[in-house]
Amino acid sequence: MITRRTALLGAAVAALLASAPALAADDLKLPRQAVELVAPPFVHAHEQATKEGPKIVEFKLPIVEKEVIIDEAGTKFQAMTFNGSMPGPMMVVHEGDYVEVTLINPDTNTMPHNIDFHSATGGLGGGALTHVNPGEQVVLRWKATRTGTFIYHCAPEGMIPWHVVSGMHGTVMVLPRDGLKSREGKPLRYDRVYYIGENDLYVPKDASGKYKRYETPGEAFADTTEVMRKLIPTHVVFNGKVGALTGKNAMTAKVGETVLIVHSQANRDSRPHLIGGHGDHVWETGKFINPPEKDLETWFIRGGSAGAALYTFRQPGIYAYVNHNLIEAVELGASAHFKVEGEWNNDLMKQMKPPGPIAPDKFSAMAPKVQTR
Repeated sequence: MITRRTALLGAAVAALLASAPALAADDLKLPRQAVELVAPPFVHAHEQATKEGPKIVEFKLPIVEKEVIIDEAGTKFQAMTFNGSMPGPMMVVHEGDYVEVTLINPDTNTMPHNIDFHSATGGLGGGALTHVNPGEQVVLRWKATRTGTFIYHCAPEGMIPWHVVSGMHGTVMVLPRDGLKSREGKPLRYDRVYYIGENDLYVPKDASGKYKRYETPGEAFADTTEVMRKLIPTHVVFNGKVGALTGKNAMTAKVGETVLIVHSQANRDSRPHLIGGHGDHVWETGKFINPPEKDLETWFIRGGSAGAALYTFRQPGIYAYVNHNLIEAVELGASAHFKVEGEWNNDLMKQMKPPGPIAPDKFSAMAPKVQTR
């Protein structure tokens, strides 16, 4: 669906490109590395620290418009995605590397799209240079000059919030070349990394209160916009649907392993909390040049950003990872699980007596008698 507004944006982009310097076929004589992206919560293989020089890291990012199921009741939702997942995949590079993204909008799609990298400098984060209609692709290269975790999202003029809450967001992690550091400057490493993308969804209902279904994203636009403007989501989910990271889909770890948890929210504020654990080292704003906070119980992710937390699991069991707006966690779906294997440590926690009848104790006899009439 290409509207007059979209056509005007295309004209504006064309004017911008006309004023830009001529592009060279490849003006950087650097080694290249092609990376195959994987769906969250997993992250593609990468080095945590490197002694190599900068390189050009190539990513291919197709846009996929598709219907998805977002809860146990089978509610269907017209999603717009990067690479077919909600959120889009995480891209990992090192400071000083060049990120080269081929953004593909297949002719089977119905909407124009682009991409705004919060980690990039210039041209609306790339949004002004990546506008593609169905049947088009574009290649954008930008230099990773700042370390940290950053979101990317679709940002077409006049439709930005709708595309974002329909699933079009992801994360870039730019690691320091010498790796992560503690507040004291000591090296930090992780055994596993998981990416959790939080999404607020706004699904219209019919007159009887049932969720409506649409054949294409464009058909849902007007009704969805009306729901969005009330600022009350119908669902708040991790990785695209209620239960996406629980049960058989729970994230896994072992006692003694250190896990890096990257959490993004492209639209609203969030408050991640690991029930039964902590944030040993937390980059709440997601920027690795800043020293991490230590030993946090809950941390804050600003809308339009991504943060990172390191935790070394010390006990086995099921850990719930939630948005600690507990209404959103329990009632709307913002909850995930870590399944951790290992030996229980009674020194950290021990049930001294199982549940049983209330028995008098030595303090009962010392309690003053209450006079009654």
